[in-house]
Amino acid sequence: MSLTPHDWAVFTAAFLTSTVEWVEAYTIVLAVAVTVGWRSAGSATIAGLATVTALIAMTGGALSLGLDIHWLRLVIGILLLLFGLRWLAKAVARSAGLIALHDEAAAYAKTRESLSRADRRAAWLVAYKGVLLEGLEVWLIVVALGYRQGEFGPVSMAALLGLVAVVLLGIALRAPLTRVPENAIKFAVGSALLAFGTFWTAEGLGGEAAWPLSDWSILLLFALFAGSGLLAVQWHRGRALRLRAGGEA
Repeated sequence: MSLTPHDWAVFTAAFLTSTVEWVEAYTIVLAVAVTVGWRSAGSATIAGLATVTALIAMTGGALSLGLDIHWLRLVIGILLLLFGLRWLAKAVARSAGLIALHDEAAAYAKTRESLSRADRRAAWLVAYKGVLLEGLEVWLIVVALGYRQGEFGPVSMAALLGLVAVVLLGIALRAPLTRVPENAIKFAVGSALLAFGTFWTAEGLGGEAAWPLSDWSILLLFALFAGSGLLAVQWHRGRALRLRAGGEA
């Protein structure tokens, strides 16, 4: 089966989104493993992944029952808009220096410090909760992108590949994955999710005729959001420099 540019864009967005979420989950699991052992951390991870997998299976099954209706497209489009806006806004703020970049090493140290006062059961729950909460965002992306594609297999495979990549890196390094360009990935994925969300929201409101260029409109939307994000970064940086210069004067 040949994949269209639209299919590759969906697959890539799902893979990158999942990878970032799994990196954050891995940091928590690693802190638990170092503190109380790999057996507890591993069982908590398996339990969390099993919960996320069950949610994806149940939701995918429900949405595959012929619910091809405009209001559901609209809801999924709005969800992607909200999700993408949060990612892009945070990436812009971090790139512009308005908030600190996410630091996996610092998150790891903070988690270990909190675990130093916890027993084995509490540590297990920390690992389970970490995997589950990050996995819920993966669940949202897989369900939203998979439903719109009409097939959950490829999108689920993208999320699984992201998980495998993080696990293999984790096994090799046994340390927080600090070199993953998380903010750059969030910037790109946020722009992509906003593009998909805008495209599908408009389809939900006006049907497929809303986009004369069909799926190619997504590339234009992506360029629009990414370009706007880059301009926002430059504007905030310039404003910060002007304020700093004014304060020094």
